[in-house]
Amino acid sequence: MSIQIDDTDRRILRHLLAEPALPTAELASRAGVTQATCWRRLERLTEAGIITARQARIDWRALGYEVEVSLRFSLDKTEPRAFDEFLAAARAVPEVIAIETFLGRVDVRLNILARDMAQYQQLYRERILTLPHITDIEALMLISTIKDSAGLPL
Repeated sequence: MSIQIDDTDRRILRHLLAEPALPTAELASRAGVTQATCWRRLERLTEAGIITARQARIDWRALGYEVEVSLRFSLDKTEPRAFDEFLAAARAVPEVIAIETFLGRVDVRLNILARDMAQYQQLYRERILTLPHITDIEALMLISTIKDSAGLPL
């Protein structure tokens, strides 16, 4: 279902993106609408699939995870079940926080968290290198995050 959104919807979405845990009354106040209007619009945006969830954002570093690595994989495309088997095995690794698939030279990207380099090295040797159907791996270690935005400019 596709719906048109107006400036009021955009204001609500901007404030919701900035602070997902805002109570509806506060969200309405910041967006300049009544609480009833805000609630109705949130319902409409949710029913249309524009709002899928209100989520907490976790600062992994505050929990002691100091290493984040993005691993890019090329898989054996001669094996018909390569993608399915690789993805199933990758989902079973708790330190994998994101899995994305691509068209092109890179087939899959995994984002991985570890407490330190020693834990990452152990995880890499014992859990990552044992994933099925890998033909190539490229590792990118996160140094800093300059911009992290889940939303489009509204």
